[in-house]
Parts: sequence; structure tokens; C-alpha cells
Amino acid sequence: MTQAHDDSAIEKLEAVRAKYQAEREKRLRADGTDQYRPLSGMFDDFDRDPNADPGFMRAPVDEEVDVAIIGAGIGGLMAAAKLVEQGVTSLRIIDKAADFGGTWYWNRYPGAACDIESYIYMPMLEETGYIPTEKYAKAPEIFAHCQRIAKQYDLYSKAHFQTLVEDVRWQDDASHWQVFTNRQDIVRARFVIIAGGILHKAKLPGIPGVETFKGRSFHTSRWDYGYTGGSPTTPMDKLADKRVALIGTGATSVQVIPRLAETAGQLLVVQRTPSTVGERGNRATDAEWAKSLQAGWQTERMENFTRIVAGQSAEADLIEDGFTKIFGNNPNALAISTVDEELIDLAAMEAVRGRIESVVADPATAEALKPWYNQMCKRPCFHDEYLPAFNRPNVTLVDTGGKGVERITEDAIIVDGVVHPVDCIIYGSGFEVGSGYRSRLGFEIHGRGGVGMTEAWSGGPGTLHGMLARGFPNLMIFDQLQGGIAINFAHLLTELANHASWLIRHCIDAGIAEIEPTAEAQEEWFQTLLGKLGPQAMFFAQCTPGYFNSEGRMDPSAIRSIPYFGPLLDFIQVLRDWRSADSLAGLELRSGTVDAG
Repeated sequence: MTQAHDDSAIEKLEAVRAKYQAEREKRLRADGTDQYRPLSGMFDDFDRDPNADPGFMRAPVDEEVDVAIIGAGIGGLMAAAKLVEQGVTSLRIIDKAADFGGTWYWNRYPGAACDIESYIYMPMLEETGYIPTEKYAKAPEIFAHCQRIAKQYDLYSKAHFQTLVEDVRWQDDASHWQVFTNRQDIVRARFVIIAGGILHKAKLPGIPGVETFKGRSFHTSRWDYGYTGGSPTTPMDKLADKRVALIGTGATSVQVIPRLAETAGQLLVVQRTPSTVGERGNRATDAEWAKSLQAGWQTERMENFTRIVAGQSAEADLIEDGFTKIFGNNPNALAISTVDEELIDLAAMEAVRGRIESVVADPATAEALKPWYNQMCKRPCFHDEYLPAFNRPNVTLVDTGGKGVERITEDAIIVDGVVHPVDCIIYGSGFEVGSGYRSRLGFEIHGRGGVGMTEAWSGGPGTLHGMLARGFPNLMIFDQLQGGIAINFAHLLTELANHASWLIRHCIDAGIAEIEPTAEAQEEWFQTLLGKLGPQAMFFAQCTPGYFNSEGRMDPSAIRSIPYFGPLLDFIQVLRDWRSADSLAGLELRSGTVDAG
């Protein structure tokens, strides 16, 4: 201990530790991440795009480009824009969606908004001259901004939408990749960037009987306004006589529930694990403040946030939001390892639980909504209308005691033996995170000699900086696997785009046909990752089950998948230093002619 603590504080801390452990044990399952089902096979209907043109057709293409980018979300969008800035314009962007946006194309559920300040989350604000309308922008505004970037950089002419990649194969004799799609395209590319999204592939809970339900059911990322009525910004006028069950109380559901509560005849909120929900305090952008911004303001603001949430010191908190408050009070909130840090975290969580008691009128509901885990074990939520929604007479919390839904029938959900008849089930069950790489992408990547990444990485991945992989020349991966981790994903994706675009431009200028990490460089990078493996990894391992820790069943063999647990700005500096050295250290090179496009 760094300071004396009275006996009552330690006694309370020990009691809360026991409570946290007991609640964690309730939620542990032997099947871990296998408890979820992908939106495929008999669940194809759950994955159907409600916003796409169902009759869309186009002729197959057979083409050669410098770079194929798989994914048109923020990662793919940033990669393409940065490449254009580097003068590399021979691009093909491929996405199953019908437009740019990624998360913000798919997530059109009512109430959808970013939980990171929009001034640091929405990329390229200075480049486009755009200022968000409020501190936490709503989904339609973010989607429109993605479209704005695409238009400014002429990316629509380079995109194939409503197109699924089915196979990616390296051609040893030609030093290029071939990308095959479900529209019979063959795209030959010198370089491939995989920007499939960190939270990309929706999942369903493996509840017995999911497929038997005869009412309407859908995932929050495929919202059916045809059934609910309304739109992302208008009330859902068709739900007044409907009994709706929303399964899940994570970040998405926290935003959805207030909107459903306003319109549904009856809303059942089905909870396995409560979220921490703090005050948001959204507000409109101050016009005078916007006028005062100087060149470089967004990067400065991004780095200020990232520094604070990594527990690093900053001269001032430019953001002043819930995340910076957490880390400003407890810099080691992601790696609690001392009694002092535990007591600070306990005080913060007591405030969260106290807020629930003060807002939610029914004592039993309030008690069930209380989260019992350390504050950063699950991504914190911030919302001003979530808790008050449970005071509405048409809203009922169905707490499952950590076990989840027992069964689904043709017309009901069953929890702990109690039958709850419903007309509609909405799944707020999130996205695959801890699953295998092929599962998340939906296709295989075949490298040298036709070896698939699934086979090559059967004993764990091997990369340099989490982006380049031996056996897969000229492939660049945007992911947190063996790479940086971030609370503000947009900051990480911006830096990965900077790195990939610089590297591709460098190879074109230097006449380098192939780049590939050496085995030694990959092992050295893995040792660097191990060197960063400290209290943070142990902290997550002991947390309540969730996507941060593979549902509480972390496989020891997954050690090679660990990210860079040091501060994100340190990881970014590693990439910058590597580029500044201008030696392509750790890469095997093969010279050849590359068309600049």
C-alpha cells in the first residue's frame, strides 16, 4: 500500500472483490465465444441488407490495380484517402455494403451515435472543412461524413459495393494478388489491404430455439424500419401495439432502449450483464469555439485524448468527457494492481451504482441494473435517457441472473422458466471479436504456395507491427491483433492508413515488387509484445466475461494474438520511427517494376 487505509475501507473492498468474483462465476460458460452463432446458413435472413438494392446487378470485371482494399468502413476509407494523397490512385475498394461507412452504414438503429467525441472520432475534419454539429454526433451525420470523404477523394469511382470477397490468392509467378468475388470479379492487385473492421461481423446468441420464432426478429445492425416504422430520427410509429423483446444491454442497447421505450406497447429488456452507464452531457457545437480552431487542431485533440486514456500525463484535458474523467482519476484504470487503484475504482463504481438508485424508481429493477465489476472490464457507456426509460410503465427489465435466455419458442422467450410472449425479438448481441480470423472475414487468404492464413496461423499469428505477415507478401492488415489497441478506434485506423499508404508509395517509388517480414523480425516483434504484457492483461483475464477477454475463457494458446499493451501513442511512435529510418527494417524485398497507376 502506498498510504494507510482504515479497516472499514479494506473490509468493504474485500466484500466487493468477493461480489465481483461471484458475479463473474455466474457468467462463465464452457463454450466461451462459441456460444454465439454467425449470421449465416439458416440465419442468412439476419444478415440481409435492408438498405441495399435487392435487384442490383453489374457485369463482372477482370482488372489490374495497384491496391485492392477490402472494406469500405473508416479503415478502408482512410487507407484509400491517404493513398490518393500519396498519388496512388489505381485502387479498387470492395465491400458487401451498398455505400461507404462500415459501422455507420450498418448501424442505423434508432438512437445510434458515437460514444467518442465527434471532433476526434470523425476523421479528416480539417481536410474536408467540416465541423460536427454536436459533441457526440448521431449516426446519420457520421455516415454522411464518410460519404463526404469518399466524394472529396473520388472514391466512388473506385468502389465495388454489394460485393462479397470469396477468396484472396497470392500468385508467386506474377508477384500479385488475385481477389475473387461473388460477382465473378477477378481483381489483380500488387497490394491488398484488409480493412474488414475491428467490430465487423454481427453475431447471434446461441439460444435454443432461435430459428423457431415465428414473429419478427432482426439484429440491431440490420434494423427493420419496415416493421417498426419511423427512421433513425423519427418515432417508430408501428410498435404501439407490439410486445418487443430486446436481448442485450451493451453499448448498442443502451442507445436503442430509450427510443423503443417511447413507442413500443411493451418493451422487455433482457439482460445478462449490466453496463456501466454514466452521464453523457451532449451539447451542440459552439460556433465561436469552431471559429477559433487553428491548423492541426484535430490531431492535437486526438493525441490529447489518447494520451489521457493511456494513463499518460497531459498539460490539459481538451476533451473533458466520461473517458478522460475515468483515467484522470485513475490512470491505471486498465491495469488495476494496487489497493489504492482498487479503492479509486470502487469509489467510481459506487457512484455509478448510486446514480442507478437515484434515477430508477423500482428498487428491484435498480438493484438488477447495478454492474458488479471493475469500471473498465467492459467498455463504459454514457447516456442521459437510458436509466429513466426503466421508469416507464411499458418497460420491464428481465434480468437473467447472468445466464441469458433459456429458450425461444414460436411466440415467446423463456427466462428461468417464465414464459414471456412477444411479437418481435431484437438482438443487440454485438459483433465477433475473439473468433478466428477467417470467421470474422468470411473468406480465406492464401499466401505463398497456396497456404491459407488459417493453416499458417494455426499455432498463433506472426506479424510485424500487427500489419505485415510472413508468407503473405504485400498484404497489410488493419486489426488490433499483435497491433495497437485503442478506445478511439478512428485514431488507430488513421495511423494504420498513414503507415500502409507510406509503405506502398515507397515500394512503388523504389521499384520494390514484394515485401515480406523475416521470421526473425516477426519473433522480435512478438518478444516486444511480451515485454508489454503486464498488469493490463491480468486485469482483463480476471474481469467479468465479455469480448475484452473472450467471454472469460482466454485460451493460453492465444498468447500470440496479444496486442501491443503499451500506450497507443507509443505504438504509433514505433511505426513513425520505423518509417523515418527509411530502411524497411525486418522486411525481405524483391525488386521489380510496379506501375504507379
